This record gives sequence, C-alpha cells and structure tokens, in this order.
Amino acid sequence: MDYTVFSTEFPDVKVFYNEPLKNYTFTKTGGRAAILIFPKDKKEASAAMHWLRENNIPTTILGNASNVIIKDGGISGAVIMLNDMSHLTVSGTQIVAEGGVALIDVSKAAAENGLTGLEFACGIPGSVGGAIFMNAGAYGGEVSEVVEYVEVITPDGEFKTYTNEDLNFSYRHSHVQKTGDLVIEVGFRLTKGVQEEIDQKVAELTHLRQSKQPLEYPSCGSVFKRPQGHFTGKLIQDAGLQGYQIGGVQVSKKHAGFMVNIDNGTATDYMDLIRYVQKVILEKNDVALEPEVRIIGEEPTSN
Repeated sequence: MDYTVFSTEFPDVKVFYNEPLKNYTFTKTGGRAAILIFPKDKKEASAAMHWLRENNIPTTILGNASNVIIKDGGISGAVIMLNDMSHLTVSGTQIVAEGGVALIDVSKAAAENGLTGLEFACGIPGSVGGAIFMNAGAYGGEVSEVVEYVEVITPDGEFKTYTNEDLNFSYRHSHVQKTGDLVIEVGFRLTKGVQEEIDQKVAELTHLRQSKQPLEYPSCGSVFKRPQGHFTGKLIQDAGLQGYQIGGVQVSKKHAGFMVNIDNGTATDYMDLIRYVQKVILEKNDVALEPEVRIIGEEPTSN
C-alpha cells in the first residue's frame, strides 16, 4: 500500500514517511517507521486509529520512545507518537494530563501545587501514556497508586475509559499491554501535602538520580526487571560486567542496571549486550533476567 494516501485523507495531521526512529528514541538507535503519525488532539488520534484499522495497517504506539529499543530493521507499519498531545491541568487534588505529557512534568506540577503522591516520578522521563502501559515506578512508588482513570482510543478508533481497577496493574504491567489501546488522557488523584516535605523529597530523589544514573549518555533507562530476591545492578556488577561493551553500547560504569550508547551504537548492539548479560547472570547466579525495556520492531535484513 502507498502510505502517502494518509496525507490525502488527513491533510492537517503531522506525518512522516520512512522516518528514522533513532531521531526520537532515548537510545538514539532504531530503524525507520514506514509511517510516523503525530496527532495533535483526540479527534485526530481517533480518526487515524480508525483509518489504520480499516486499511489493515499494523499500528505501534510508541509513547515518547524513552524505555524502548526499536530494532535496526525498523517498523514496517504505522507508528503513533503523542508528543504533540501535551496539555495538563490541575484542579484541587486532581491532575489531568494528555497521553503525551512527560510524567516528570506531572510530578513537577504536583509538587508546585502542594500535592503529594508523585514525588517518586520526579526523574521518570517517559510519557504519561507509557507510564500507564508499563505501570512505571521508581524509589518505591508506582503510577498505579495515584491513577484515578485512563481514557483510551481502542484500535477501532472508539473512545473508552478505564478505572484503576480495570487496568489490572502489577509490577511493570497493565491491561493496556494486551489491548493495543492508545492512552490519550489520565486522571491522577493526589492528596494535599506539606510543601516543605514535598520539596525536600523531590530534591533528595533528584540528587539520588543525578548522582547514580548515567544521564550524560543516551540510554533506555533501567534495562531489566528486578528479579525476586536480588538487585539487578549488583548481580551485573558482581559478575564483573560493569563497563563491558559490545559495539558502541556499554554496561554503564555509573550504574550497572543501565546500558548506554557511548559511541554511535546500534539497536543490534543493545540486543547483543542484553543477551550476553542475561547469559552470564544465568550461568553465574542461576537467575533469569527479564527485560524491563520494551523491545519492538524487525530485525535488519542482511546484505
């Protein structure tokens, strides 16, 4: 199919064709998207989803591409990113944010309005939609603890609202992972807190993140889920893998739970390094490390 037909159907929607996704991912890696769509509002998002389904075009929801590795073969179907849907409002103890808002900005808005419950998210760079998708968390907190409702667009282009209970949240998981829904709005319910205590907690967590995480390099964030009874970073460090490098991607010397792109690495480098670390930790500790990072796309074609 000639994907440029989309522009004829929707001349006002921002769209790119055969677009390198490495321009958008936090790892600065990834192949091309056959069609990359940036809806600016719910109406455009719904119309795009409906058209893609009608035309049998596989669709990938990418969030803001922070905790993801897109393989070097790219994505042959459509990709939707909500970077242009970034409206946020605060009313009393409720914050309503569109799916493209960075979770870190929701946390900041909460703190500025004396609301507690989202301090843990002050350093999470992912989008609100992505945070719902994977029940993002850090420093003992998870978004599931403060989500009131989630509005989505189904793959058919229909609007639907989930309650917190509907989403079946668990560790790095939500119901949205099974449905293919596009998260377009989230209502957060917080509580009034003591401003000094909120500011202090945010400052402490920000310092902790800046001092321990390799923010100076492109990365996909935390690579592996926490295995029961273990700390991932310590397992990798104790195995002597900190600083280990394949291609341009390295196990961070600053935090062994991260992998950083230090020298024009590729998604294939990331994949090879992930598999190598998994192999070593399984052999040394009999612990199977499961990726937390979302890995999508197609393998590159061999020359």
